[in-house]
Amino acid sequence: MATKLFTRSEIEKNDEDNKVLLILHDKVYNVHPFLNEHPGGEEVLAEHKGKDASEDFDDVGHSKDAMELMKKYQVGELVESERKNQPPKKGWVAGYNKETKKGNEGSMSISLLIGVGVFLIAALYYLI
Repeated sequence: MATKLFTRSEIEKNDEDNKVLLILHDKVYNVHPFLNEHPGGEEVLAEHKGKDASEDFDDVGHSKDAMELMKKYQVGELVESERKNQPPKKGWVAGYNKETKKGNEGSMSISLLIGVGVFLIAALYYLI
């Protein structure tokens, strides 16, 4: 099956209610069916409707599962003449920094420590 080709202006001008088209690394995605499931909230996706969200997508960092899941929402690609041909940033995927070769091992213990601290402060507040 041939891949549907889009121009940037087609993506920008799309006003169909059942489509939230955005561009990620020269590929076009309709994320409308995923709006209610997106862990960052549907507003994040809605505000990128009709835009190239590649940089923001890379900056947030996404899990390997998220990268795999997004394949099912791809509806096409940009026409060759409008592609930027920039690969995703190689910095990190959520939970793992390729440059330092370290994950988020410490974030759990920090979160636990903060949680215990908040609990103790709340307990002291209610006891006094």
